[in-house]
Amino acid sequence: MSGIDVITFGCRLNTYESEVMKAEAAKAGLSNTILVNTCAVTGEAVRQARQAIRRARRENPNARIVVTGCAAQADARGFAAMPEVDAVLGNEEKLKAEHYRAVPDFGVDVEEKVRVNEIMSITETAPQMVAHIDGHVRGFLQVQTGCDHRCTFCIIPYGRGNSRSVPMGAVVEQARRLVENGYGEVVLTGVDATSYGNDLPGRPSLGLLAKTLLKQVPEIRRLRLSSIDSIEVDGHLFDLIADEPRFMPHLHLSLQHGDDLILKRMKRRHSRADAVDFARKVRTLRPDIAFGADMIAGFPTETEEMFANAASLAEEMGIAHLHVFPYSPRPGTPAARMPQLDRAVVKERAARMRERALILHTAHLSSMVGTRQTILVENNGMGHTENFSLVDASGLAPRDLVTVKITGHNGKNLEMQLAGRSAA
Repeated sequence: MSGIDVITFGCRLNTYESEVMKAEAAKAGLSNTILVNTCAVTGEAVRQARQAIRRARRENPNARIVVTGCAAQADARGFAAMPEVDAVLGNEEKLKAEHYRAVPDFGVDVEEKVRVNEIMSITETAPQMVAHIDGHVRGFLQVQTGCDHRCTFCIIPYGRGNSRSVPMGAVVEQARRLVENGYGEVVLTGVDATSYGNDLPGRPSLGLLAKTLLKQVPEIRRLRLSSIDSIEVDGHLFDLIADEPRFMPHLHLSLQHGDDLILKRMKRRHSRADAVDFARKVRTLRPDIAFGADMIAGFPTETEEMFANAASLAEEMGIAHLHVFPYSPRPGTPAARMPQLDRAVVKERAARMRERALILHTAHLSSMVGTRQTILVENNGMGHTENFSLVDASGLAPRDLVTVKITGHNGKNLEMQLAGRSAA
């Protein structure tokens, strides 16, 4: 290799930031460099990052390897101790060319490899202007980073710092740039996106930001949110759900569990009843909406009855896209010090939850057969409906918005026939 390659793990925000990293590293004059943007949400994510670093070194013995992201922020010296790694940058440093200019001068000792600031000292988030998201037909747009909450299982605040919002004017400008570059769908991303604006003058909400974007950038064809915390949803967002056809009928919820005692031990801010009431209200406003959700199986102290409460919540809410995570103890978090379940129990419960998720997903796909849907065609021959269901769109051009009739499904993806077409 001779240029700059980026290996990205984790969330949509990391995908967005990887584009910034690549541009800033190029601006600094780096070449023959591999940037590894890590995730710390689970122990498995960290393991995969280390594995990728070793593979990258084997396949590129002469390249420079720079590691960054949440896992590197939380354990900078652990990554710097890897002989394959040339430098470690923090989550703040990875977004600035000046730190890439210093990379060639990094030493070989662990301490010399590390350029990681104390993330809790960062109080602002500068807007990062990205005109193109490599390999994606949807434009990701960072509106916020960091988190002020301290869920007992989560290490992310120690990798991202406290919540910081991008000023509304900068978000509008970036959305306009994405649309000008052909992105018909814009996805708002953040670590805790629904906390948007708490640190800005006037405390604008995520819902108000979304309303402003759709008003000031009318060329946006579809506006979508990444993961949200339902307890923070405000009236502006409910207005969009009810009345704005360009606001996509899909919400990915950070549920984590369905048992009230486990939710308290997780230090979540919602109860089971809160989650059920939210889903009922949203479905009343937008009957065609689909919910995604994150759920943790095998949290410390979880009994079989508590696990059953989590599984039944997914059914009661009709979660179409359920992401199941076996609990992974993260060093330094309160949950890691709680009485742990046997790993075999954790894995078995996660497997059962995934079986439930498959049943729910299949039922969701079946409910869409016979309907007309507008899909955004991806680069891989697939497409997403407005409620984020995957459709086999073989033969259609990427970035097209295409109206189709859903004729069936194969248990994973919807099948369709063309009903009409309009350019994005």
